[in-house]
Amino acid sequence: MKRERYLRSIRLVAECYQAFERFSAMHVRTLDLTPPQFDIIATLGNTPGMSFRELGERTLITKGTLTGVVDRLEAKGLVCRATHAEDRRSTIVRLTKKGEAEFERVFAPHVEFCKQPFRDYREEDFAALERELAKLKAHLGAAAGKTET
Repeated sequence: MKRERYLRSIRLVAECYQAFERFSAMHVRTLDLTPPQFDIIATLGNTPGMSFRELGERTLITKGTLTGVVDRLEAKGLVCRATHAEDRRSTIVRLTKKGEAEFERVFAPHVEFCKQPFRDYREEDFAALERELAKLKAHLGAAAGKTET
């Protein structure tokens, strides 16, 4: 059986993603957060809050896990829930003052930490990588019958 050429590339993309996730998670744990907790705090930072639906779309957290993570952050006093002013069926999640302080404490240091693997990249390296990944994303979106930006 002939091995398809694209499988090697897809495997490499997946391995890069997994390696970056491990690298990032290692640092997040030193900040006394879990990766999903960090993801929510980082996503809510510098916003007035967002609905569970929007939070689920903007994070890497599955819908089934999102409520539990928000519950734990709420128990720590980092987020609060409020009824959406325009749609009373919708709940808004926002950072508390303590959550905003936590965002300030963890976000910039984590971004700085995650730069390390990219320190040798030049602008043209980033441009080439982004161009190829955007092309792959477009082809995958078209094959799945949808277009995403």
